[in-house]
Amino acid sequence: MQKTLRPLRRRARLLTRAGFGALLALTLVGPASVAQADPRDDLVRQQQENAAEREKLEASLEGLDVEIIDAYVQLESARAELPRAEDRLAGAQEALAAAERKQEQVAGRLGMAEAEAADLETEIAEGTEKMDSTRAAMGELARSTYRGDHTVSTVDVVLDASSTEDFLQSYSVVETAVRAQTQVLDELETAAAVNRNQRERQAAVTERIGELKAEADAAVAEADAARAAAEQHTAEVRQLEADMTALTATLETEKEAVNGQISAIHAENDALSAEIAAIDEANRKAEEERKRQAAEEAARAAAAGRPAPAPAPAPAPQGGGGGGGALLTPPVPAPLYVTSGYGMRWYPITGGYWMHLGVDLRSACGNAQYAAAGGTVTAVKPHPNGTHGNQVIINHGTLGGNSYVTVYNHLSRFAVSKGQQVSQGQVIGNTGATGNVTGCHVHFEVWKNGKTIDPMGLPGF
Repeated sequence: MQKTLRPLRRRARLLTRAGFGALLALTLVGPASVAQADPRDDLVRQQQENAAEREKLEASLEGLDVEIIDAYVQLESARAELPRAEDRLAGAQEALAAAERKQEQVAGRLGMAEAEAADLETEIAEGTEKMDSTRAAMGELARSTYRGDHTVSTVDVVLDASSTEDFLQSYSVVETAVRAQTQVLDELETAAAVNRNQRERQAAVTERIGELKAEADAAVAEADAARAAAEQHTAEVRQLEADMTALTATLETEKEAVNGQISAIHAENDALSAEIAAIDEANRKAEEERKRQAAEEAARAAAAGRPAPAPAPAPAPQGGGGGGGALLTPPVPAPLYVTSGYGMRWYPITGGYWMHLGVDLRSACGNAQYAAAGGTVTAVKPHPNGTHGNQVIINHGTLGGNSYVTVYNHLSRFAVSKGQQVSQGQVIGNTGATGNVTGCHVHFEVWKNGKTIDPMGLPGF
């Protein structure tokens, strides 16, 4: 199983480091605008929620083999991550479609601009050719006029006319020639103006083509990036699905082992219950003996004619814990954060139930743990010790008319020894992760009159 899970664990660690790297990058950006702060806050909140959920899940599977816990936590993490990965994929696909549409639009505008530039080039060339031809004709006319060819003055028209009709006809010819020359000059001037406008338009279109090419290059890069992101998210989704399939298959083969481990937990709970019952019976007998001795002393006093002695007060919590007189105080300082509560636990791998006899509280590795009340250390059990790891059991005797015993599991080290008397708030060890657990935390049990109770219902918790 370890060989099966090792690649998946490596992948999970890589994903965790990637997520932390993203958070670190956002953290190093420094002061940001409100618009920039929201995504960062969302990321931090999401990471905190994920960590809390993983912590609760790991705590709820306490007692199973660590490899099985790790596999199931990874499976649940993949299940939770898959919808988010699918959302990221859908977003990347939408971004890709938008980028491709933009690329097509820019390419279309660029094609139209290039076609317009080509048309302008043709029109400018044709206009230039026509202007050159007109200029040549005008030049030839000017040279002919300078040489005297075809030059007819108004006097010549008058003198050469043989009649009034002849004069009018000759004059009309001259006038038509002049108008033709003037029209040619006007057309030449108009063509030159059109040519200038076309060149200005060509310059503007050429500049726009440059801008569109840059925009097209950017659109191509954007589409390539969107395509790469879509491919990455597609691979992420497929990998998560593959991981889930592999983890599900692995856990399916481990069901028998899980059932065996749950049976072992039941057996350990029964053994602890018997041990606590023996302590509780001893406390009951001690209390009965105290009452018997008190009754005998009262009888002797009555026989001797003396006043009956006042009954001995019930043992009070022994100082040092700052509990303000509370019978029991928490094993770690407030505020208390419950990672797994008291009561029946359901194992989703097999559907089996078992009783969680205590409460799991968040506490960092190495933090001190304190005796909930004064009493006698009846057991200091080193790891390996079943699922419990390093364990301390303290008999507090009878408090407020009830017998109390507290149990502390998974310690990293002991600060007391068997038979030692401790006071309330005295350090009895340090938080650890010994036994079948995946991380450091406090497992704390309270036994009242031989049965467990929920510590979180006590005053001061």
